Amino acid sequence: MFEIVKYPNATLKKRCSPVNIVGKEERDILQKMAETMYRSRGIGLAASQVGINRQLAVIDVGDKRLIKLINPKVVESNGAEIMEEGCLSIPNVYIYIKRARRVKIKSIDENGREYNLEATGLLARALLHEIDHLNGRLIIDYLNPIKRFLTLKKK
Repeated sequence: MFEIVKYPNATLKKRCSPVNIVGKEERDILQKMAETMYRSRGIGLAASQVGINRQLAVIDVGDKRLIKLINPKVVESNGAEIMEEGCLSIPNVYIYIKRARRVKIKSIDENGREYNLEATGLLARALLHEIDHLNGRLIIDYLNPIKRFLTLKKK
């Protein structure tokens, strides 16, 4: 298992590097990330949140289906809904964020095969949240500077 990197660690703001070859190392990292996510009672975890600068993420929104993502990209999104989000890297901070209601992503699985995934609701939100992490974007980046300052000051 890994330790979760906490804000304001600069690692969280870096865009992660793409994975070129999927092998045992990547599968091991994904497995340890999943263990860390479950131990922390999260529903998603990006590699940057454990100090690894690679485009890897795991998600399980509670439907007993662990999704492993390598180099995920949003290829389509539509609709919008506002929901509250939290983040394992910014404990005790919850922010209402407007995100697409439905998304289609393209990713690579742990065996190096490309796949598409369509999602709505909480899974769509979790996918977008983790992809944001891989691009160096945090939930507090959705706030204007004054709200961000006040939110983090309360923390």
